[in-house]
Amino acid sequence: MLVNVFKPSTDIVPHPAAPPVPPTMENIGAVLSRPDSLFTYGLVNSVAVTALSITILTVLSAMLGHYLARSRHVLAKVVMVTLLCGLMIPVPVILAPITSVLKTLGLMTTLQGLILVNIGYYVPFGVLLFMGFVKGVPLELEEAAELDGASRLRVFWQVVFPLLRPASASVLIFLGVWIWNDFLTPLVILGPDSGTTVTVGVYRAIGQHQSDFGAVFAFMFLATLPILVFYLALQKNFVKGLTGGAVKG
Repeated sequence: MLVNVFKPSTDIVPHPAAPPVPPTMENIGAVLSRPDSLFTYGLVNSVAVTALSITILTVLSAMLGHYLARSRHVLAKVVMVTLLCGLMIPVPVILAPITSVLKTLGLMTTLQGLILVNIGYYVPFGVLLFMGFVKGVPLELEEAAELDGASRLRVFWQVVFPLLRPASASVLIFLGVWIWNDFLTPLVILGPDSGTTVTVGVYRAIGQHQSDFGAVFAFMFLATLPILVFYLALQKNFVKGLTGGAVKG
């Protein structure tokens, strides 16, 4: 992709692996100057959907993971098993009933509907990761805060959640990459005409008779940059969060 982004389109098909000599910025310029602003429109939608989805997912997953890790009630075990079952169901299997529900609620072809689908589908992964990490937080810290008069909600936000920063980084990176790169779900829910994300934008940019491969590679390159920067910003806590959640409990 990197080689062909900076190469004239006429040289890509006959020499796909040749270095771009001399390099050109025409492909990137062609994508950014499209009359329909396909990349800009898709970028805004992808940033909004991904940011809102992973923020809500992190908060909900941390709270539910903390409850399941600390609770000894039978209901907690039932919820945990249900979440495990949810992880086994692939997205294409449930897209048909999801679209029916969204149509009933009037959320089909909306960003709100796409965000709700992301939250419902990915919350099991976040919960299971947080559960493993919460078990490594000493229970005595929570008991001491409760003895000082703090409510359970305050104990979670001021004592437990700050200690879950590595796990939060792992959840944010994993779910952020998955949601950003998702193609099928936004294509079906938003529709190819009424809305788009960067992944759907690549599909729409290709077209039925596309011959400008340079623009396609440039679109893919630009679509990759935001999530790559996001990963690099959180990578310090990424491995720490995974290993911490893996060995505790």
